[in-house]
Amino acid sequence: MKVLVSACLLGRNCKYNGGNNYSEKVAEFLRGKEIVEYCPEVMAGMGIPRTPIEIVDGVLMDREGNNVDEALRRTVDRAMEEIRGLGIDCAVLQSRSPTCGVRQVYDGTFSGKLIDGQGVFAKALMDAGYEVIDAGDV
Repeated sequence: MKVLVSACLLGRNCKYNGGNNYSEKVAEFLRGKEIVEYCPEVMAGMGIPRTPIEIVDGVLMDREGNNVDEALRRTVDRAMEEIRGLGIDCAVLQSRSPTCGVRQVYDGTFSGKLIDGQGVFAKALMDAGYEVIDAGDV
């Protein structure tokens, strides 16, 4: 089985604040499986650490008001092209992320409030027919 995974869940320090979201439950789930790791924000050339990003009225913006939508959507398109032929069986993605959130994302006010919705990478994977699992559900 081949699983695409948010890199932060594997302990990679690629979160906006320079940390990670290592999950022992995800690590357990992945044992014996082939892993393909991605961090769309890092792939888009955004630094570590970086200003937090949220989806504001459908547009990916950082907290300082910079529009990062085009860069991230281009990166998601490139990632989808890369994984198309890899035989991915499912994806396990970080909760609440503006790129990887599966069920919920932050509401675009940078206040910590969550709303139902998907990050742009999670949505692209779902639209392409991949099984996408929220890390919190593993």
